[in-house]
Amino acid sequence: MIADIGAVGVVGLAVVGLVVVVLLVSLRQMVNIVQQGEVGVVKHLGEYRKTHEPGLVIIQPFIESLQRVDMREIPRPGDRQDVITKDNVVVTVNATIFTQVVDARQALFSIAKFDVAIDALARTALRSVIGTMTLDQALSERERINTDVQEQMEVVTDKWGIRISRIEIIAISPPPKILEALALEKQADQEKRAKILQSEGQQRSAINVAEGEAQASVRKAEGARQAAILRAEGARQSAILEAEGRSQAITTVYSAIKEGEPDPTLVAILQLDALAKFADSDNAKIVVPFESAGLLGAAQTLRSVLAAAPTDGNQP
Repeated sequence: MIADIGAVGVVGLAVVGLVVVVLLVSLRQMVNIVQQGEVGVVKHLGEYRKTHEPGLVIIQPFIESLQRVDMREIPRPGDRQDVITKDNVVVTVNATIFTQVVDARQALFSIAKFDVAIDALARTALRSVIGTMTLDQALSERERINTDVQEQMEVVTDKWGIRISRIEIIAISPPPKILEALALEKQADQEKRAKILQSEGQQRSAINVAEGEAQASVRKAEGARQAAILRAEGARQSAILEAEGRSQAITTVYSAIKEGEPDPTLVAILQLDALAKFADSDNAKIVVPFESAGLLGAAQTLRSVLAAAPTDGNQP
């Protein structure tokens, strides 16, 4: 009897413990916390019920379930893959895709494992885009690759409620032999450009020298012309001044003579004095006209008379 009571007590404790566990599990399922940057999708017996924003979410235990969906932008590094370009060169491409869920319901119910689907879609889009480009284009037009791949992916991911924020090509690696050939081609191109720049520089230098010499010749000729003009102007001014000086001198002498009213005797004496001054010069040669001979004789006679005449102090 005591054993039966003990067995009943153990069963009762087990039942109580089971009830407690069920209550705890029910409470755990009923009370949920959705973190910032996430949303909670509630399913009622497997069917979509509603989408909860971040915060406290209470659901019916065992009947409803809550699945959290990250709504933040997520970078998805892709694996390195080999892609064939338009000119049949195999290059290794590595890209990072930034995605963001914009519709949690579509992301959960329109595609299974959307993260895996995005990775597979990115591989396909990269092969498609780079397959239409040559190696040179693929190496130099990464921005175009990013844009084209994003456009191709968005056509599909829009139906999944997922947005492709951007795509970044990390590396495009051709085979080593192709890299060596590209390096040699780049070196040859640089040498060619250097020679072209050098020849253009020499040509420009020659042109500058010729232009400088031409300008120097023009300025020299202009300077000579200005100098000749200035010399001619100076000679003209000098001649004008000299003529004006002579004119003024003649006018002054003529005025003085006219004001003095000289008689023939005074004129003869002046002529005699001028001839005497010419005669005193050692290098002077005097040619006397015949008409002046008589005047000269008269002047000499007059001069001797004046010299013999007594001064005012000796007059009686």
